Amino acid sequence: MKKLVILGAGTAGTMMANHLNHELKNDEWSIEIIDERQEHHYQPGYLFLPFDIYTPEDIIKTVEEFIPHGVLLHKKKIDKIIPTSNTVFLNDGTEIKYDILIIATGAKISPEEIEGMKGAEWFKSVFDFYTFEGALALRNKLRAWQGGKLLVHITEMPIKCPVAPLEFAFLADSYFKHKNMRDKVEISFVTPLSGAFTKPKATEALDHLLIEKGIKIESDFAIEHVDNERKTIVDYGGREIPFDLLVTVPTNKGDDLIARSNLGDDLNFVPTNKTTLQSEKYDNIFVLGDASNIPASKAGSVAHFEAEILTENIKHFIKGEPLKEEFDGHANCFIETGGGKALLIDFNYTHEPVEGSFPFPGIGPLRLLKESRMNHMGKLAFRWIYWNMLLKGTHIPFVSSHMQTTGKDF
Repeated sequence: MKKLVILGAGTAGTMMANHLNHELKNDEWSIEIIDERQEHHYQPGYLFLPFDIYTPEDIIKTVEEFIPHGVLLHKKKIDKIIPTSNTVFLNDGTEIKYDILIIATGAKISPEEIEGMKGAEWFKSVFDFYTFEGALALRNKLRAWQGGKLLVHITEMPIKCPVAPLEFAFLADSYFKHKNMRDKVEISFVTPLSGAFTKPKATEALDHLLIEKGIKIESDFAIEHVDNERKTIVDYGGREIPFDLLVTVPTNKGDDLIARSNLGDDLNFVPTNKTTLQSEKYDNIFVLGDASNIPASKAGSVAHFEAEILTENIKHFIKGEPLKEEFDGHANCFIETGGGKALLIDFNYTHEPVEGSFPFPGIGPLRLLKESRMNHMGKLAFRWIYWNMLLKGTHIPFVSSHMQTTGKDF
C-alpha cells in the first residue's frame, strides 16, 4: 500500500486530509497527518479576542475533532524531511516513509528578527495579536488601558491575512468610541508599504477609511529596531515614531522544520509552482497554505481554494497525468471596518480588488469594496462555515476556486 503524508494539521492540512480521504481508495492509499499541537485554533478569531468580541472558547477546539476516520494522526514534533529518501523523521527517532508528501506547516511570527521587539516591553506595552497568547494578553491590556498613542504596525510583507492589521485599527477606533474614550487615543497605522494595502484600488478605498476615522497613516516605514526605554520604533533612515501601546505584526516566517530540511527560502517558505502547487524541486512534494512562497495572500480563503485544486492535481499525479495549472491566486477577504460594518474584496494574481457584486453577478447580495452591515454579518458567519464546512472539505456552494470576473467593475 502506498502512503500519503501531510505535515501540519492546521487549516490547510486538515482540509487536505478530508478532501483526500474521500477521493483516494483506502485499499491502495493510506493517509497520515503529523502535528504536535493539541488544539486547533480558528486564527481569524485572534483579531476579535482583544476587543472582547470573541472568547477563547469561540476559537479553540481539539485537533482530533476534524481529522477524518481512517486518517492516522501522529501528535508528535517533526525533526526534518529528507526528500532524497522520501522520509520524515520525528523527534523521537521515528521514521515515516511517504510516496507523496504535502507540506502544510503554515507560518508563524518571529519578533526576534527585529532588535528590541521582544524586549523588556514585550506583553507590557508591545503586543502581537497573531498568536493566541498575544491576543489574550492584549485583551487584558486594553480592558484597563487609559489611552495614549496606539501604533498598529506591520514589520514586513508577506504576512498572514494582509488585511488583519487594518481591521485591528478600524476595530480599535470602534472599541474606544464605545468606551467613550476615543478622544484619549491617537491611532496610527504604520506600514512598510506606500499605502494601506498592496493593490491600488483597494488602497484608495482603505486609505479613505483611515482618514475618515481619524487614523494617521505612517507609510514607507521599514523598522530597524524598537527602543524599549524611550518607547519608540525606529526605521533604517532614523525616522522615529513614539508609542504608549505598540500592536505589531512581526516578521512572518515558515516553520523552522523547513530550514532544518533545507527546503525553504530566506523566510523558510517552500519554493512552489504558483499554479500547480507542486514543489519546484521535488515532484512528489506539494505545498499549500501559508507554507509556500507563492505570491498569493496567506489567508484561509486561499488555502480553501488551493485545497480544492490540489486535490485534483494529486489525483492527476497518481495517475501519471500532467498537472493542471489552475490555481489563479484567488482570495476573498472580509475587512472589518468597525461600527458593525465590513468591506469585501475579491482578487487574484492578475485582477486587483474592484467594486461589484459577490457571489452572484449583479445580484450579490454582498457588495465589493463597499462598507455594509451585510458584509459584517458575512464575516461573523464565516466562523460557523470554517468549523462546519471548510475544515471538513465540504464544498461551499456558489463560491468558485477560480475568481469570477463577471459582475465586477474592471
